[in-house]
Amino acid sequence: MVNFDNHVRRGHPIVFGLIILFGIIEVAISGWLTGTYNSHHDYLSLAVRDRTRYILFTSCWTVFFSLFYLALFWHSASTGSVLTSVMSHGFFLFLTWVLWVAAAASITSALGGGLDCNLRYTYCGQLNALEAFAWIEWIMVTFALITVLFRGVSASRRGDGFRGQLVA
Repeated sequence: MVNFDNHVRRGHPIVFGLIILFGIIEVAISGWLTGTYNSHHDYLSLAVRDRTRYILFTSCWTVFFSLFYLALFWHSASTGSVLTSVMSHGFFLFLTWVLWVAAAASITSALGGGLDCNLRYTYCGQLNALEAFAWIEWIMVTFALITVLFRGVSASRRGDGFRGQLVA
């Protein structure tokens, strides 16, 4: 049987680093848009304003907890901590996945699938970037969640169950 522990040890920081990076980009875009909307009240619709705020929350959630899980993984990847277990990662990633699928789908719906910037919408480029990075973040979290599910199956097969560690 193939042992993927080394791949997980190398891949976890890369995947979580990318999730954090794209989350910071989303914090920047949604934070700027939220601040601008609060100052000038020039949002396209209430739906766009509210969904931009929701994306700000979701991206802050993602950055904070992903940093937390990355630090825990570096500190105690295989020492048996409950917080670095497959179950803990799975719970966090599933909840984050739900938040991102709602965020990406809702901003896509509010923008009608994206804006044509030739029609001179206010903040058109930023809103299109907000939508694009929301979907990128969802893809990254989906990839991480699928990987954790496969690692959960591996942990179950070695007798640890889902409380087992990502790396043996």
